[in-house]
Amino acid sequence: MGSSSGQSSGSYDLSFKILLIGDSGVGKSSLLVSFISASAGDLAPTIGVDFKIKFLTVGGKRLKLTIWDTAGQERFRTLTSSYYRGAQGIILVYDIARRETFTNLSTVWAKEVELYSTNRDCVKMLVGNKVDRDSERAVSREEGMDLAKELRCMFLECSAKTRKNVEQCFEGLALKVYFCDSKFARQPFNQCNTKYSWL
Repeated sequence: MGSSSGQSSGSYDLSFKILLIGDSGVGKSSLLVSFISASAGDLAPTIGVDFKIKFLTVGGKRLKLTIWDTAGQERFRTLTSSYYRGAQGIILVYDIARRETFTNLSTVWAKEVELYSTNRDCVKMLVGNKVDRDSERAVSREEGMDLAKELRCMFLECSAKTRKNVEQCFEGLALKVYFCDSKFARQPFNQCNTKYSWL
């Protein structure tokens, strides 16, 4: 699977909407910037919503990913709820060094997905960010995998700072969305026959 620069334009075969959700400060914007531009410095908190576009080529098909970065602060919840509509992929992000951000995935964010998502076939991925701070880890990899299984999500740990697994995060989700799309359900290579996918 190849990828082009974040802001390139041109024709494409399919367009997918992907959301990044999770508490403020878990590194959602940094993950997105790292994926788009191959770097992630210090970023100001997202106000409301922001989005970026990335093009990928999968199996000869050119995909346009519109990736929405939502604010984690509670005061923006009603503003961001409308952006769940029509999303084919949702990435739930937590900080492996901040236990409460992990707990809030099940007590807050997973409930919001269930409440606001309009796509019953939406592909979800649980992402533990900031593995570069492993010495400060407050959530084990096993706990992350267990919650992902409970929520029926894909699972990955990564670091926006070092870029470890960043491309695998977005490209893995895009690939799953691509093969789970109803347009491709009859194709021989169908990855939707499993509930979970561990990257």
